[in-house]
Amino acid sequence: MTKKLLKLSAFLAFCSIGSQGLAQARPDEGGITNVRGPLEKMPVSLEVSLALSALPPTLRQGASVYVLDPAKGYTLQRAGSNGQSCFVGRTEWKFADYRNDVYDPICYDAVGAENHMRVWFDVAELRAKGVEPEVMKKEIESRFRTGVYKAPDRPGVSYMTAPLMRSYMSLDPKDKDSVMTMSMPHIMYYAPNVAAADVGGLPCPPCAPYPFVFEPGPHGYLIQRLGDAESARIIADQAGLVNELCSYRSALCLTPREPGH
Repeated sequence: MTKKLLKLSAFLAFCSIGSQGLAQARPDEGGITNVRGPLEKMPVSLEVSLALSALPPTLRQGASVYVLDPAKGYTLQRAGSNGQSCFVGRTEWKFADYRNDVYDPICYDAVGAENHMRVWFDVAELRAKGVEPEVMKKEIESRFRTGVYKAPDRPGVSYMTAPLMRSYMSLDPKDKDSVMTMSMPHIMYYAPNVAAADVGGLPCPPCAPYPFVFEPGPHGYLIQRLGDAESARIIADQAGLVNELCSYRSALCLTPREPGH
């Protein structure tokens, strides 16, 4: 087995470990003809619902929500009052890859919105302006080196507890075709410039079931995956959203559609 496949297999194990009966990650199917075609604007109501699904239910009503205009970047759709900011990430800058089938519902508290979220929004703006992927990546790396992007100055948390997401399964930025749809509710605690050895974190892969350090650096995280029972409850409670996403785009189906669907 190649190194690339080993990484992918290990990360898949992270998503499915101990999750019997839970909807699992699945690879892309024939529903997408050009994953690097134009970025399509989602229906606003669906995008808002997906973004807010990243939060616990009690925090959704008071959260701010941003939606993506592929021609401009993110715009405020709804102003909130509780310090939470939510959106659906469509471009992961480290992969220097402009796919149109990445959907990362994510929410940040105030300190995360000031720091981590800013990077997501800048990347979206650069993409909207037509900046080439590799040039975009170098620009973001330069902003980290020069201190434009800083580490958070206090502890905080980012929620990614949506019923599904579609993202890269590999930790290697060269694995641009490792995108899959999965159910992986988790919480990310800000851990700037923390290495796994500093906190006794396990290496990733295997990534689970214990906390692990992700993307070490000024915007690094300590990630904790939710338990199987909690994850299953999230999917069940948001079955309507899961079905709506699948109807909107086959790539967002947690399980393959039945023939004729």
